[in-house]
Amino acid sequence: MLATFAHASPELPEENVHGSEALLVKSIQAINNNHLDIALNEVDTLLSVNPNFKLAQLVKGDLLMARAGAIDNFGSAPNAPRDQIDDLRDEARIRLQRVLTRADNNLVPKFLWKLDGRQKFALVVDTTRATLFVYQNVGGKPQYVTDFYITIGKLGAEKVIEGDQRTPLGVYFVKTEVPNSQLTDLYGSGAYPLDYPNEWDRRNKRTGSGIWLHGTPSNTYSRPPRASNGCVVLANDDLEKLAPYLQVGITPVIIADRIDWNSEQNERERDALLQEFEQWRIDWANLDTKAYLEHYSKDFSSDNMDYQSWVDRKKLVNSTKSWIKVGISNLSAFTYPGQPMLAVINFDQDYSSSNLSNRMKKRQYWIKINDRWQIVYEGSA
Repeated sequence: MLATFAHASPELPEENVHGSEALLVKSIQAINNNHLDIALNEVDTLLSVNPNFKLAQLVKGDLLMARAGAIDNFGSAPNAPRDQIDDLRDEARIRLQRVLTRADNNLVPKFLWKLDGRQKFALVVDTTRATLFVYQNVGGKPQYVTDFYITIGKLGAEKVIEGDQRTPLGVYFVKTEVPNSQLTDLYGSGAYPLDYPNEWDRRNKRTGSGIWLHGTPSNTYSRPPRASNGCVVLANDDLEKLAPYLQVGITPVIIADRIDWNSEQNERERDALLQEFEQWRIDWANLDTKAYLEHYSKDFSSDNMDYQSWVDRKKLVNSTKSWIKVGISNLSAFTYPGQPMLAVINFDQDYSSSNLSNRMKKRQYWIKINDRWQIVYEGSA
């Protein structure tokens, strides 16, 4: 272990590192400074709080062996199971990387284009860094709150088919909360199912279900970076800290393979999309059916309707109206991970016309085609 960490960094920053991870970082800091007794004290303190923290157990074992000069690498104890040691090495590497490469907390992920007033928080998962970030909606602007180490699917990210043991990439929402009393021990202290597969997943023939945010078994503090069947897994104490930030049906959970940060170009794209959305509303309200339909891509689909079916239906429906009013509220907009020119907009629609009135929650997927944002999917949320 000493050889593994000696070249990590002469100084490991501890700001914004908290709880068990802070104690682990302090132990590694002491190892880097060759203060093995201090390192052992720190890891003992950690294990007194979380005795099932397997990585900390391994660090302690290495430190004890180092006293006898019987160690030359991380987890080099004789007869140690290699697969488990490799998993713990990955966890150690990721946890160190989380501390050593912390981004400026003032930066905002490019995905968070617009939060609606009800969305008090947004979650962004960076699968490469095994980190879940929490952002608070402060006057309409996302502000960093905290972050947590997480586990994803055994075979990584970008889920395609049921059973592939991958975590999906996309924009999702918390559907419900499943209390501990209704769970087996595998799911830990609680679980929050996500709405995978969403409309975009189904459009792209992605299958599977049961993608949750959940905790760890009672005999395990944390799991290696890739160890779930596709869910996003947190230590139980971290899940309990995360719970107050979750609003069922409202909180977005954006899962990306990496996080890029906001820029002026990104803001211009956001403004162009929101302007196009507003023009879509105006054209619909003005009964300008030709202009209204030009907001839809030829690749559009909605449930069982393709573009031409949608066009025919809207022309028929609008021909029966003498006036239309369209009110929009609680609008949010997020770009899609891995597809910068794809965005999902959610909103409450208050529709009234000369012969019909209704209110509904709607979702649209917009894609930029030939320098213009157009709708490729529309339906109820």
